[in-house]
Amino acid sequence: MKAEHTRSVQSDVLPGDEERQMLRDSARGYLKQYWPADKALQLAQSPGEVGTIWRGLAQQGLAVLGSEPLEGGLREILVVMEELGRAACPAPMLGAALANIALRDAMGDFSAATCLLEGMHEGEASVAVAFGAYDGDANAGSAKLDGGLLTGRINFVEDAQHATHLLVLAPGPTLAIVERGAAGVSISATPGLSVPALSSVRLEKVPAAVIQLPIQLVEDLSRVARLGLVARSLGAASRSFEMVAEYAKERQQFGQPIGKFQAIQHKLADCLTALEGVRQTLNNAAINYDYGVDQWRVFASACYAYASPALRQVSLETHHTFGAIGYSEEHEAPRHFRRTHGDLARMGGPMRAREELAQYLIDEGQELPDYDLGPAGNAFRLEVRQWLAEHWTANLKPAHDALPFHERGRDREYAAGMMKQNWHAVAWPKEYGGQARSPMEQLAFMEEIQRADAPRAGRGGIQAFALMTYGTAEQKAEFLPKLRSGEINFCLGYSEPGSGSDLASLKTSAVRDGDEWVINGQKIWTTGAEKADYIWLAARTDPTAKPPHAGISVFIVPMSSPGITIQPSMALYGHTFCNEFFDNVRVPANALVGELNGGWKVLTSALATERITMGGFVANVRANFERLLAHIRATPSLLGLAAVRDRIGALAAEIEVARQLLTTSVQMLENGKVPVHEAGMSKVFTGELMERLGEAALDICGTGVTLAEEAEGAISNGKLEQMLRQSIMVVIGGGTAEVQRNLIALRGLNLPR
Repeated sequence: MKAEHTRSVQSDVLPGDEERQMLRDSARGYLKQYWPADKALQLAQSPGEVGTIWRGLAQQGLAVLGSEPLEGGLREILVVMEELGRAACPAPMLGAALANIALRDAMGDFSAATCLLEGMHEGEASVAVAFGAYDGDANAGSAKLDGGLLTGRINFVEDAQHATHLLVLAPGPTLAIVERGAAGVSISATPGLSVPALSSVRLEKVPAAVIQLPIQLVEDLSRVARLGLVARSLGAASRSFEMVAEYAKERQQFGQPIGKFQAIQHKLADCLTALEGVRQTLNNAAINYDYGVDQWRVFASACYAYASPALRQVSLETHHTFGAIGYSEEHEAPRHFRRTHGDLARMGGPMRAREELAQYLIDEGQELPDYDLGPAGNAFRLEVRQWLAEHWTANLKPAHDALPFHERGRDREYAAGMMKQNWHAVAWPKEYGGQARSPMEQLAFMEEIQRADAPRAGRGGIQAFALMTYGTAEQKAEFLPKLRSGEINFCLGYSEPGSGSDLASLKTSAVRDGDEWVINGQKIWTTGAEKADYIWLAARTDPTAKPPHAGISVFIVPMSSPGITIQPSMALYGHTFCNEFFDNVRVPANALVGELNGGWKVLTSALATERITMGGFVANVRANFERLLAHIRATPSLLGLAAVRDRIGALAAEIEVARQLLTTSVQMLENGKVPVHEAGMSKVFTGELMERLGEAALDICGTGVTLAEEAEGAISNGKLEQMLRQSIMVVIGGGTAEVQRNLIALRGLNLPR
């Protein structure tokens, strides 16, 4: 994946988002009119019909995409490929795009290349690309040139049945332009999942116009082709999924829509997350390609490595939900099943993409690339990274790490340094003494803190933002300055015995008695309660409210209040969490935050903040992945193991998805929107990825991963062992993964309650 032939493209010569949306709308509308869904299967079997739709699409200007930036880059190509997948239309767009990219700087028989491109742009010519020895599939065959004559057999060629020309990649590498009807060309269909069928092409001393290509360009053409296959499959899987999501709202079983069953909701929630993960990683790879960023190759491999199994699973789950109705070839679902499974096994499949990532990360010793967070985000990331390197990693971290694990998390000198930088209040509005950093700058800050394995900067962010919105002037004046300086700490008093994720059922009561509230009840699983100054307490103030959540209020309760008993317990992830018992605890009337019985709004706004914060564990996953890589690189017996390399490639791809899901939520905040189910998708995927990473470390490294820090033989000084234990908390904290899947189904898919 080393960079060569890098393109540098100015943003002002590339189409914008508005133009891409117009392109999508235009392509979808055209296909709906001239390639209707009820006739798509029959039309696809006819070379004449495929030729007709291709001429029409060329007249719409789609055949020139990829020829130069102004005409449209990879993002535009992928938009069209996705729409073709939705419509189950096999128009030879991918071959045209590859021809435009390969021939735009052609060196060799330029006249043949010019003639072909002119005909293709007019819709009179179409191209089938035969990768042969560069396909990535061991059974793809190959062809050789001898004196300008091409001989060989190439399998798995798309569009060969109706193309006017073949573009054959041969050793050299060279690109041979061959007329389909030339003497010595024999094409036979190889029926299977793909419709129309892929072909086997035999070449016997066929005259060819020959163009020399750099090897990097050939490898890049392969990556572009695979991204095109992902886009087309994404379109197919998305169309099928949209149909089944609507079907789940209408199909009655046991007297109710099947979309009310939690099993269906969770299945479809996972499908939506997978589709979003593919869409975002695909777009990220294309953006980096269009701007000439070398790392686009890494992102492309990660996209295909994740998309192939993910989209195929979405297709399977779609059919499981449809049941027998989707099993008939007359239904749309089977054609989309064929497309996803036929396309995403091609060109070496996910194993090839995972091996490419393994080569980059293990053999070349590279790290996963940083994201472009915009000028401000990138600058702030470097500022924070440099400060942490000077003040934390090189100075304070060794002493902090020498403490018993359960005593870590606070360092006075570190906290003072953070306060001096005013980084306890990175996200706070300036009117409250904050820096008012953008969401992207906040993400940069969060990532660097976690990558440096530093204590979280600033506690009580949930309470601070809730107070800014719902607190009285007196509460803001008393608590916000102390929270910003780190002078006080809050813990969260939400969960109770029998009321974990179901906060609406909580029973801890607060009863008004003159100018005071009297609190009785119990809270559990409270992190840091024994060190906290206050508890942010949810209590029931109206036991008869309907619905139950309408009778909840939030209070600020000093942990030093008489009647509070704290019972610490050691949690699986190495820190304490506590039970708190409230026995006639009295607080003043002004301890109420927000309106009486209006606590649900306060709680839900705080939970949304917590879920975004927990999404920042992506950086923690990335840091531990790098630790695992470091151990593999230092262990010769692991370096060449195919199973290890495949697992590393798969994890790298999933980390890319997790980062994209998180970044999307942050971008929504940047645009003034509140991510609800989007934040849920990020949290679910990241938490379960942390578990998978921990389990993979055990499989790859063995018993050394089970040893705690300072133990003789502990791998990564116990960091991977700590992460595996912590992963349980990430999955269940802030609303369990199951609750998040309910949220995704209800808010993201509008399935019935």
